[in-house]
Parts: sequence; C-alpha cells; structure tokens
Amino acid sequence: MTTIKACYSFWSLRLASWLAISLTITMGTTLSAQEQLPLADTTQGRLLGMHSEQAPAVKVFKGIPYAAPPVGQARWRPPQAAAGWTGERRADTFGPDCMQQPYPEGSFFYRPARLSSEDCLYLNVWTAAEPEESRPVMVWLHGGALTRGSGAIDTYDGSSLAQKDVVLVTINYRLGVFGYFAHPELVAESPAFSAGNYGILDQIQALQWVQDNIAAFGGDPDNVTVFGESAGAWSVHFLTASPLAEGLFDKAIAQSGARLDPRVELDRQGSAGASATAAGVQLASQLGADSLSDLRAMPARQLLDSAADAGFRTDGIVDGWVIPEQPYQMFSQGRQNKVPVLVGFNSEEGTTLGAANALPDSAEAYEARIQSIYGDLADMILDVYPSDDIRRSILDNYRDSAFGWNMVTWANLTRNVDEQAFLYFFTHRPPGPMAQQLGAYHAAEIAYVFNNVHTLRNQPSAMDYRLADIMSDYWVNFAHHGVPSAPGQPTWLPYTNAERNYLLFGTQVSAERDLLPDNWAVFDRVMDRRR
Repeated sequence: MTTIKACYSFWSLRLASWLAISLTITMGTTLSAQEQLPLADTTQGRLLGMHSEQAPAVKVFKGIPYAAPPVGQARWRPPQAAAGWTGERRADTFGPDCMQQPYPEGSFFYRPARLSSEDCLYLNVWTAAEPEESRPVMVWLHGGALTRGSGAIDTYDGSSLAQKDVVLVTINYRLGVFGYFAHPELVAESPAFSAGNYGILDQIQALQWVQDNIAAFGGDPDNVTVFGESAGAWSVHFLTASPLAEGLFDKAIAQSGARLDPRVELDRQGSAGASATAAGVQLASQLGADSLSDLRAMPARQLLDSAADAGFRTDGIVDGWVIPEQPYQMFSQGRQNKVPVLVGFNSEEGTTLGAANALPDSAEAYEARIQSIYGDLADMILDVYPSDDIRRSILDNYRDSAFGWNMVTWANLTRNVDEQAFLYFFTHRPPGPMAQQLGAYHAAEIAYVFNNVHTLRNQPSAMDYRLADIMSDYWVNFAHHGVPSAPGQPTWLPYTNAERNYLLFGTQVSAERDLLPDNWAVFDRVMDRRR
C-alpha cells in the first residue's frame, strides 16, 4: 500500500508539473502569437491586424474607418474625417456593407447577404510590406450598379496581389438613395450648391485617407492606382473627370464601365432625362416626406425599401462641382485628370445581365425592334448586328452600346491629356456547365485580375490559374510603372488613333490590332445623336 501511495504521489507530482509546464507553454504561445499580430500606426491611432489565411506572409487590416458615420444629420452630406482612438483598435473584421437590397435568389450575382448599415464607410488593407518600404498602392472600387456590393467579397481578397509587391485597398462607399440622391434643399444647404454625388465623395475621402496613412502599411502615396469593375469602373471614370480627385491617384484601370453617354444634370432636364433634383422631389412626394428633415428622420431600412419600391434610380450627376460638366465634353477637350489608363471589356457582357431574355421570335420582329430604337440609323445597326443570328446580334449590340464603345472611346480620348491608354478584350470562358452559354460574362475577369480563380463557382483548370497569374502580372506592373507587362508574355502596346492596339485575353494571350472598327463607327453616330 505504501508503495502504491508513493507511486501515486510521484505521478501526481509529475502530472502537476507537466500541466504547469504545458500551461506556461500555452500561455507563452498565445502571448507570442498576440505579439506577432501585425501593427500599423495611422494618423487615427494604432491598428492591430491579422495574417491572411491564404498567404500568412500578408498582413490584413479590416474594417478601418476612413470617414465619420454618415448618419442622422450627416445623411446626404459630404463625408467628414473619421475620429481617432486611444490604445490599439482591432482590425480583423470587415465593417458592415453600405445599405443595400441583396440580389434576388436565382440571380447569377446572388450571394448571402451581409450586415448592412448606414455606418459603412470602412476600408481594408492587404500588405506584405514593412512600413519603411514604399510599394505601389492599388485601390479597388467594387461594382454593383451603385446600388449593391462591398469591399468584403472573397473574390476581392488582396492576398495574391499583395504577394506581387503592391499594397491593396478595398473600400465601401454609399449606394443607391444614400449615395446618389439630390434635392433642392440639399443644394441650398451646400456651400458648393451641389447635391447627389455622395458615393463619389466617399471614394475621394478614401483616397485622401490613403494619401495620409498608406505609408504606415508600406505603401507609396505618390504611386496610387485606382481600379474597378462595372459601377466601380464608372466610379473610376467619374474620379478621372472630377477636379476634386486631382492628385489623389496616378493611374486608372477601368474594367467594363465608363460614363461617356449623356449623364443626368443636377437642376435642368437634358438628353439623359429629368434633372436629379426633380427626381429627388418626386421621390420625397412618393414617400410622403414634406421636407429634407422628414427624409433624414426616416429609418434607413424604410428609406431604402421605399425608394426601391418607388423605382428610384440614379448615379453620377453632373452637378457643377464633383462632376463639373458632361464627361464626354470634358474628355474631348482634355480637361480630365492627367493619368494613364488601362481599360477594356468582355465579349459576352450581357449574358448575366438579361440582355438575351425575351428574344424576338423572328427576323422581322428583331428588325422592327431595331427600327423602334434607332430610327433612321436602323439600317446601319442592322449591317453590323444582322438578323440572321438574333441572339448573337442582341448580345453584341448590348455589349458595344453599354460597355465597348465607352471603353474604346475613353482609350481614344486619353490622347487629349498626352497620356498612354491600354485596351484589352477578355474572351476567356470561366469553367462550368454553362460556360458555352454564358461565355466571357460580365465580371468574369475579376477573379483573374485578383489571381483568385479559386473563388470561381466551378473548379478552375490549370489554364485558369495560368491566365490569372498572367493577368494579375499585367495589372500589377501597370500599377508599378504605368505600362502593363507580364514575364514571357506579349508586349502590350498603347492604343492610339493611328495604332489601335489591344491585348486579347482568351485561352491564349495575344497582341492584336483594330478591334471591331465597324461597331465603333456605328455607335459614334448613335451617341452623337443622343448628345
């Protein structure tokens, strides 16, 4: 018995000793991991970030406030600087999305809804740099028709690009009725006599935050590229037009989006339709609001849903301040911001946007539709978009009118500020059972640009990974040097009137010339008529 007790005591002491050592090791490991969490000292205060799960060498800082919450009396006012803090602020969780209604279930672009709030002006940073470094910065503006979207979508994870020696920033900005609403009372209270471009002002505020703070993350505030897709590309285009954004970025990339067609004006009817303030007055009446105070007092969710039910829709407004004049006029006269641009579009933009829904059931019906839309220009349209393949012609017409003409024209007009423009055409079909039908659909290129093809809906092939590595190299090297390049790949020559060069991203990458010239000649006439 004595021997048993002695053995028990011996092993109890050993167990207690092991537990103490284990606890010490565990605590030491926890403290060590805590000490190793990345830190960044901004003008607002110190941030405590995290390491990327995708690439542990990349430091991630999420949910950084770049502006004060635009709530209460700050609704529909230009953004103000965010408050600072004392101590360390954890930056390991994305901030809420800006107020939005999710895409309906069944939509190609549907994804589970995230928390949305008016308090949404946050940005996120991915970096593999040390603070003393000075790497190029790429600031991503998400798409979503200026009514949906977020900087927190997994396809926009910046880990891969950060490993290619850039600092990657994604942002949220006000959307829909919160970002693009104008009203006479808003004009009256504005020192600039302006209203309606709050989403663009948010983007400008975020770029100012980058100027003030990105060096803390190893970024170079004197080498900033702003890039975006769809409505994010519209936003890049508006920023290139806005004198308020001058000097805040050095290069611009726009994927499938520009606004060179006529834009709504603030307080007068134009070729784009009723004035923005008239649309605001009409919405207020539909919502039963007698004043701006009533509108500001309305709960955010009620305002969002009621505006959607009323069919309210607007985007960048020619307000005389943020966007001084019609963008086409500004770019034609060389009064846009002087930056090189990389622009392009996809071959089947309309397949996921409903362009081929409810096709005419005969060549006669198709031709009648074209006649009703284009009038005396219908014969020109039918020469380029004939009735012998109705689906193909409708998709191509939609692509060229909504995207292609804008991108090619933007590239062409960049000559007016004596800067280079680079044009691309993306024709690669992402994998999946619908690949043949969807083709190179709207937004298909994003996962390749971010080198994140693992986020595609279907298993990517080795070719997808290779194309993503190549495309992201071109984009990153444009951010570095203002000239897109990729090791072992074709030289991407600038687009000019005399040398209409472009790069084709398909199953192979190739340097080409003179993309669809007959199509642009037709839409030059169409757009001139609309203006």
